[in-house]
Amino acid sequence: MASSSTTSENYSYQLDPSLTNDDLKPTTDSQRSFSGWEMASLWVGLVVGVPSYYLAGSLVELGMAWWQGIATVVCANLILLFPLVLTGHPGTRYGIPFPVLARSSFGIRGAHVPTLLRALVGCGWYGIETWIGGEAIFLLLPNSIKNSSSLSMTLPWLGTSPLEFGCFILFWVAQLAIVWKGIDGIRELEKYSAPILILLTSCLLIWAYVKAGGFGHMLSLSSRLSSSEFWSHFFPSLTANISFWAPLALNIPDFTRYAKSQKDQIVGQVGLPIYMGLFTFVGLAVTSSTKVIFGSVVSNPIQLLEQIGGGLTTMILAIFGISLATITTNIAANVVAPANALVNLSPSKFTFRRGAILTALLGIAFQPWRLLKSSESFVYTWLVGYSALLGPIGGILLADYYLIKGTKLSLKDLYSMSPNGAYYYSRGYNLAALFALVIGILPVVPGFLQKVGILSSVSDTFVVIYNNAWFFSFFTAGFLYWLISCLVAKNKNPLDEEPLLPTGN
Repeated sequence: MASSSTTSENYSYQLDPSLTNDDLKPTTDSQRSFSGWEMASLWVGLVVGVPSYYLAGSLVELGMAWWQGIATVVCANLILLFPLVLTGHPGTRYGIPFPVLARSSFGIRGAHVPTLLRALVGCGWYGIETWIGGEAIFLLLPNSIKNSSSLSMTLPWLGTSPLEFGCFILFWVAQLAIVWKGIDGIRELEKYSAPILILLTSCLLIWAYVKAGGFGHMLSLSSRLSSSEFWSHFFPSLTANISFWAPLALNIPDFTRYAKSQKDQIVGQVGLPIYMGLFTFVGLAVTSSTKVIFGSVVSNPIQLLEQIGGGLTTMILAIFGISLATITTNIAANVVAPANALVNLSPSKFTFRRGAILTALLGIAFQPWRLLKSSESFVYTWLVGYSALLGPIGGILLADYYLIKGTKLSLKDLYSMSPNGAYYYSRGYNLAALFALVIGILPVVPGFLQKVGILSSVSDTFVVIYNNAWFFSFFTAGFLYWLISCLVAKNKNPLDEEPLLPTGN
């Protein structure tokens, strides 16, 4: 059995100080405490949130029938389940986080490219989730302040009102208390929040059912799209839904490295399509019920809670539920990866806490209130757009780990700057991986520029590529990397597989 100590003296090799600190070292036996239930709780906490609710409603808002929206979400998550489990494997097997795994395919120095791209997306999502939490705080304010104060007037240069921005900053600060406790605090939060979130979600569904007299209105909603219009919406919507959790599909080793076994990490993740399908149903059922209850569709859950009323107790309970759902999603999904990426960038200067604080600051710079201004900007610009960055990284990682290296990694070389190391490549960069990454991204760029209005029009080919950005970039980059690696491979003896951790002296 491997030693459970994390001190460098107990490793049978020297850890390069420029490549490691306590946040990047392989996890020890004592740190591997995530059971299958705790991994499942993590996903429940991630799924139950305002963006998931909003995503479901946005599909119907775009013209899909309720069952088409649910089918799109479930299909996307079934597809994404494969890269999630496959990428989680090296995390559990070797106890390494995503930045260290990226060194095996992109090089000791080249790993900064994929980890920082992942961090960039995480910072954007952190801002979005924090804005949602700020809206929940905004609900608590008296109507006299929200409606008549000059602070509630939107400032054109800011894009929102000072009052809403202040609530955003307040929630931003509140989250840092949990982030400060590190991964253990996150695990405890997710573990105990999951049953509470399930209970609160069930209460919301029951309320909608009783008030609307059943879900007949939702079941009677038909698609507003013709057959050709549906398929033109289906594929970009499928891509958007895959993109929803694609960031986690990359840095899932940050969590599976704490799993007790491969069985625990797999069992803990297989429920994702079910959780997303059920919560999508809740979102669609409640949203459609608002038409009957209030006379108009209320797709934003924050606005819904404002209209429900029910007194101070109900309002506090609703705010608590929204805040808990937001924090459980935001901290686990959008803090860990950027923080670890910054630690990997400079282990001597950054700790997990410092990386988390910088992540939070960058989340403000993304101006999330602009990203959430419409379903079009949220689904087809934000979600589909960043999938072009993350898809090729996932394709390269999996092609390298399974097809090139046969799941065998050298822990010693993952923490070594030696030119003779297996992952030093060309001065620390694997040019094949970087080239494949660029080629995977470039064809998607014209469609993105057209979507954001920089280009007035592009050919239909680029539109199709953009609408299928994750699929195109994932398989293009993965195949190209595998092909180049096979062509330039030299005759070498395969690396002997090492244990999870080298045995202590």
